[in-house]
Amino acid sequence: MNNFKISGRIGLWIIALTFFFINENNAQEKFGGLALYTVRQEMNKDPLETLEKVAEAGYAYVESAGYRNGKFYEMEPSEFNSKLKSLGLQPLSAHQGSVTLENADAMIADVKAAGFTYFVVPVPPMGMFTYDRNTGSMGMKGSIEELADILKVLGKKCNEAGLKLLYHNHDFEFKANENGVAPIDYLLENLDPEYVNFQMDLFWVTKAGANPIAYFEKYPGRFKIWHVKDMDDQGRFAPVGRGTIDFESILQQKSLSGMKYYMVEQDRTFDGLEPLEAIRISHDGIKKMGFN
Repeated sequence: MNNFKISGRIGLWIIALTFFFINENNAQEKFGGLALYTVRQEMNKDPLETLEKVAEAGYAYVESAGYRNGKFYEMEPSEFNSKLKSLGLQPLSAHQGSVTLENADAMIADVKAAGFTYFVVPVPPMGMFTYDRNTGSMGMKGSIEELADILKVLGKKCNEAGLKLLYHNHDFEFKANENGVAPIDYLLENLDPEYVNFQMDLFWVTKAGANPIAYFEKYPGRFKIWHVKDMDDQGRFAPVGRGTIDFESILQQKSLSGMKYYMVEQDRTFDGLEPLEAIRISHDGIKKMGFN
């Protein structure tokens, strides 16, 4: 009888330890972030189901790109925060492309209430961003100085609210203007890192013909979040690990760059690949490359 009790207890301990190690391993598999712009169509159709699939794919934190009328994906800020946390997802950064100097205070309050840390300006705001649908080319109107002044104001407002402001690049910021000045260089040299830093999109830097590592060396510590997305041999967006960008070399300079977090993003998918499948492939890719 005593032997039966002892063996029974051992069995329970084995079950408990097995359960612990399974859950511990699963917890370790959750890492990295996802820019929800990747699955924007799915988020518009069924945000909760989509977020569940993002969590299942192994991501630990997210970046929003769906804010309108004071709500994130039609949810009040506090509700959106609760839904994310219930799925084990951390709200980290929010792309707020519709920000203006007039609506900034209300928008910052909403971003704060949703639990985000970073307020990201994804393109030159307040009508400065230009996009040619025929060519797909992006650009800006107005002066770099005007853009810098807007970011200075927004940066101080975010700082006062306990948020951190980042500016996200595309390719056009790396192209010299009529005065021979690249907008990204002007912004990096003229914006105080106490108030404004940067989210480097590695795809668009590469697309512009620039070298991410060269920018880390020239402006160390300024690139707090990376957008990690690959480029295929046709110059199109690709899942991480299925393209040509040398992420391993870039990752070795993580500390120099100032990167604290990174977001997988894929603006478009091709050849029948669905976004939800692409994010799973990319998560496998970042794991193989040593992102954690």
